[in-house]
Amino acid sequence: MKRILILLLVITGLYIVFNQSYTFDVFGSGKNNGQVDITDDTKVIKIDVGSVKTTIIPEDRQDLKAVYEGKQKLTVKENGDAVEVSLKSKWFTWFNWGNNKSNLKIYIPQDYDRDMTIDLGSGYLTFSGESKTKPMHLQKLTVDIGSGYMKLNNLDVKELYQDVSSGKVDIHTVKADKGIFDLSSGVLDIKHYSGALAADVSSGKLAVQVDELTDSVKMDVSSGLVNLDLPDDADFKLDAGFNSGVIKCDLPLKEKVQDKDSINGTHGSGKHAVDLDVSSGIIHIY
Repeated sequence: MKRILILLLVITGLYIVFNQSYTFDVFGSGKNNGQVDITDDTKVIKIDVGSVKTTIIPEDRQDLKAVYEGKQKLTVKENGDAVEVSLKSKWFTWFNWGNNKSNLKIYIPQDYDRDMTIDLGSGYLTFSGESKTKPMHLQKLTVDIGSGYMKLNNLDVKELYQDVSSGKVDIHTVKADKGIFDLSSGVLDIKHYSGALAADVSSGKLAVQVDELTDSVKMDVSSGLVNLDLPDDADFKLDAGFNSGVIKCDLPLKEKVQDKDSINGTHGSGKHAVDLDVSSGIIHIY
């Protein structure tokens, strides 16, 4: 029995030695840093965090640096043309000693302008450019969120893809040439948005306030709720159909045709298409 105990202690010691990227003490806390150069060959930054409070901070630097305090194992590595940041639970976290709060800060070059993917489970994540006049520019931003909370501010992207399950996302001052949003039962609140927008809403709640209508809007709503706030001077042609749902448009429409299951008409010059389809949900345009 004594030999077995000694053997277990030796194995545990070896495990800790070979995992020096994580510092473990009797309170179960850990501090871990990771750093990778961002080069011209880097095409995408991949961030995968679960239930951790995470902040992505653009600043004047040439590398990506992650600073983590918590119980999980931080991995920062280069994988082909990708730089990956991920957190995974370590085997001894089941002890749950001490303070189990964790915090991750990821510093990225502010002039990085290629692709980024973010996977968030039940955690809390914020990502913001410097300001409205100095946004963070990206080619493509792909976001997948479970039941957590995410806040995105001051971004200018060519393509924005957002998949929200039951979480909540606040988007503020974002410009996208193409924005595609898939919302299940979560809440998505978008303010000061400009660009093309396509949304598929199941039973969630979507609120969109558009500063400037520069492209088309397309929405497919099942049993969810959508509030669409368009500029008073927006130029669009409305083509809206509904089954047992409701579509209400407060903006005055020219050549308006409305019957029991559709609304059609134009506002302004009718330059941009606004196509809406509702099953049993509600869309309010104002």
